[in-house]
Amino acid sequence: MKKQYIIPIFVPHLGCPNDCTFCNQKKISGQMKEVTAKDVKETIEYYLNSFKEKNVYTEVAFFGGSFTGIELEKQNELLDVAYEYIKEKKIDGIRISTRPDYIDKKTLKRLKKYKVKTIELGVQSTNDYVLKKCKRGHTYNDVRKASKLIRWYGFNLGHQMMIGLPESTERDEYKTAEDLAKLKPKIVRIYPVLVIKGTELEKEYNTGNYEPLELNKAVERCKELCYFFASKKINVIRIGLQSTETICDPSNEGSEVVAGPYHETFRQLVESEMYYDTMVKKIKELDTKVKEVEIVVNPLNVNNVVGYKRNNIEKLKNTYNVDVKIMQDKSFPLEDIEINILKEYKDFKDDDENVKK
Repeated sequence: MKKQYIIPIFVPHLGCPNDCTFCNQKKISGQMKEVTAKDVKETIEYYLNSFKEKNVYTEVAFFGGSFTGIELEKQNELLDVAYEYIKEKKIDGIRISTRPDYIDKKTLKRLKKYKVKTIELGVQSTNDYVLKKCKRGHTYNDVRKASKLIRWYGFNLGHQMMIGLPESTERDEYKTAEDLAKLKPKIVRIYPVLVIKGTELEKEYNTGNYEPLELNKAVERCKELCYFFASKKINVIRIGLQSTETICDPSNEGSEVVAGPYHETFRQLVESEMYYDTMVKKIKELDTKVKEVEIVVNPLNVNNVVGYKRNNIEKLKNTYNVDVKIMQDKSFPLEDIEINILKEYKDFKDDDENVKK
């Protein structure tokens, strides 16, 4: 299987008919100026020249905004550039993100001609009350219709959802995941809500009408959603906003984040919690009281097993009084771990008895 590369091109706020209460795309993307055909060409060239491997699968991705809501002439201007690279066999496809209510048969037929492969829909929630509260301007029914059309025309379907939206509960978010799974997306992105400067949500936060999720609660909710999507064989390709110079810790000078569950390695926090669950489960399955274990893991997953700032190792020690040694093995399957007993408590008991003798 070829390694996959994405060439990201941000079209901030283009095509959006309104400001959702939580959104300021220009600040989220860190890009303020309108994108031109020249920008697209320069970005593609920059990334193609920086890729170390040559035999890869590459897609140009138009992120931000609502691509199919942009004026048609501008859409075609940007797509024309990317399509030239497809014809020259320098890239393999295009992906876009857009709103559910900006999808119809005519649009999909046009995108098909440009070799667009993947269409991601900004769903955020399938609860119509929550959508209205956030001023999304579309309904769950729009999501259903757009998703079915996208799949019918042979595109890869992607969904983007959010947790911590105003008046959204944990149950609402899990129901959103269940609803999306029924629409059979290939990929999903999960974004915890951050309070961004210049948004309506910032005003609600400052007046006490909105309370963002705490970091540990956001991590826990995302973890449960990841378990669910994994059970449906749906790939979660992103968890949390990409960190930039402006999307960073609220304490940093120049940060546009006012409040919310921001963390520079948010995905790692979620995946580390999942590995911790796996480690605890495997240790319990040993059916003996262990004092020290060896965890065999592929080097690529060491950080997730150890946890952020060794949090998983510390938790095992503090909660279960288990010491951990990490054994790295490049041949070991990715995303799997093996636990071997190094010392049991009975070993210490036997040692004590021998000393007494």
